[in-house]
Amino acid sequence: MPRRTEHLAEFELYVMLAVARPGAEAYGAWIRREIEERAGRPVSIGAVYATLARLEDRGLLQHALSEPLPVRGGRSRKLYRLTPDGRDALRTSTWGLTRMMDGVPLAPEGR
Repeated sequence: MPRRTEHLAEFELYVMLAVARPGAEAYGAWIRREIEERAGRPVSIGAVYATLARLEDRGLLQHALSEPLPVRGGRSRKLYRLTPDGRDALRTSTWGLTRMMDGVPLAPEGR
Protein backbone atom coordinates (compact mmCIF):
# COMPACT_ATOMS: atom_id res chain seq x y z
CA MET A 1 0.00 0.00 0.00
CA PRO A 2 1.51 3.39 -0.94
CA ARG A 3 2.38 5.64 1.95
CA ARG A 4 0.48 8.85 2.48
CA THR A 5 2.45 11.97 1.68
CA GLU A 6 2.61 14.39 4.59
CA HIS A 7 1.61 18.01 4.09
CA LEU A 8 3.35 20.65 6.14
CA ALA A 9 1.86 23.66 7.89
CA GLU A 10 3.62 27.02 7.44
CA PHE A 11 5.79 26.88 10.56
CA GLU A 12 6.58 23.19 9.99
CA LEU A 13 7.74 24.18 6.52
CA TYR A 14 10.05 26.86 7.97
CA VAL A 15 11.55 24.38 10.42
CA MET A 16 12.02 21.71 7.74
CA LEU A 17 13.65 24.21 5.37
CA ALA A 18 16.07 25.32 8.09
CA VAL A 19 16.99 21.69 8.81
CA ALA A 20 17.47 21.02 5.09
CA ARG A 21 20.01 23.84 4.57
CA PRO A 22 23.30 22.38 3.30
CA GLY A 23 25.94 22.18 5.99
CA ALA A 24 23.48 23.22 8.70
CA GLU A 25 24.14 22.25 12.31
CA ALA A 26 20.41 22.10 12.85
CA TYR A 27 19.76 22.30 16.58
CA GLY A 28 16.92 24.19 18.27
CA ALA A 29 18.51 27.60 18.90
CA TRP A 30 20.17 27.65 15.46
CA ILE A 31 16.84 26.79 13.77
CA ARG A 32 15.15 29.61 15.69
CA ARG A 33 17.76 32.16 14.57
CA GLU A 34 17.62 30.93 10.98
CA ILE A 35 13.84 31.39 10.81
CA GLU A 36 13.97 34.80 12.50
CA GLU A 37 16.66 36.05 10.12
CA ARG A 38 15.28 34.60 6.90
CA ALA A 39 11.53 34.91 7.49
CA GLY A 40 11.78 38.15 9.44
CA ARG A 41 9.45 37.04 12.19
CA PRO A 42 9.91 36.44 15.91
CA VAL A 43 9.97 32.80 16.96
CA SER A 44 9.71 31.31 20.44
CA ILE A 45 12.15 28.53 21.25
CA GLY A 46 9.24 26.55 22.70
CA ALA A 47 7.48 26.62 19.32
CA VAL A 48 10.64 25.33 17.64
CA TYR A 49 11.08 22.44 20.09
CA ALA A 50 7.38 21.48 19.98
CA THR A 51 7.50 21.46 16.18
CA LEU A 52 10.72 19.43 16.10
CA ALA A 53 9.17 16.84 18.43
CA ARG A 54 6.00 16.65 16.35
CA LEU A 55 7.92 16.27 13.08
CA GLU A 56 10.13 13.60 14.63
CA ASP A 57 7.04 11.73 15.93
CA ARG A 58 5.66 11.80 12.38
CA GLY A 59 8.91 10.29 11.05
CA LEU A 60 9.92 13.38 9.06
CA LEU A 61 12.99 14.23 11.14
CA GLN A 62 15.45 12.33 13.28
CA HIS A 63 18.16 13.50 15.60
CA ALA A 64 21.57 12.42 16.81
CA LEU A 65 23.44 13.78 19.81
CA SER A 66 26.55 15.82 19.11
CA GLU A 67 29.74 15.52 21.07
CA PRO A 68 29.61 17.72 24.17
CA LEU A 69 30.66 21.31 23.53
CA PRO A 70 34.39 21.73 24.26
CA VAL A 71 33.88 23.99 27.27
CA ARG A 72 33.63 23.21 30.94
CA GLY A 73 30.22 21.68 31.55
CA GLY A 74 29.61 21.56 27.78
CA ARG A 75 26.45 19.77 26.79
CA SER A 76 25.53 17.74 23.76
CA ARG A 77 23.09 19.12 21.21
CA LYS A 78 20.33 17.32 19.37
CA LEU A 79 21.26 17.71 15.72
CA TYR A 80 18.30 17.17 13.38
CA ARG A 81 18.21 15.90 9.83
CA LEU A 82 15.47 15.06 7.37
CA THR A 83 14.40 11.47 6.88
CA PRO A 84 13.50 10.22 3.38
CA ASP A 85 9.82 10.76 4.27
CA GLY A 86 10.75 14.26 5.45
CA ARG A 87 12.41 15.03 2.12
CA ASP A 88 9.28 13.80 0.32
CA ALA A 89 7.03 15.95 2.51
CA LEU A 90 9.23 19.00 2.01
CA ARG A 91 9.34 18.45 -1.75
CA THR A 92 5.55 17.98 -1.95
CA SER A 93 4.76 21.03 0.18
CA THR A 94 7.16 23.37 -1.60
CA TRP A 95 6.02 22.10 -5.01
CA GLY A 96 2.38 22.75 -4.10
CA LEU A 97 3.17 26.22 -2.76
CA THR A 98 5.17 27.11 -5.88
CA ARG A 99 2.31 25.94 -8.13
CA MET A 100 -0.24 27.96 -6.16
CA MET A 101 1.93 31.09 -6.39
CA ASP A 102 2.43 30.75 -10.15
CA GLY A 103 0.88 33.77 -11.86
CA VAL A 104 -0.05 35.59 -8.63
CA PRO A 105 1.28 39.18 -8.70
CA LEU A 106 3.13 39.61 -5.41
CA ALA A 107 5.13 42.78 -6.13
CA PRO A 108 4.50 45.55 -3.60
CA GLU A 109 2.03 48.20 -4.77
CA GLY A 110 3.63 51.05 -6.66
CA ARG A 111 6.08 48.86 -8.55
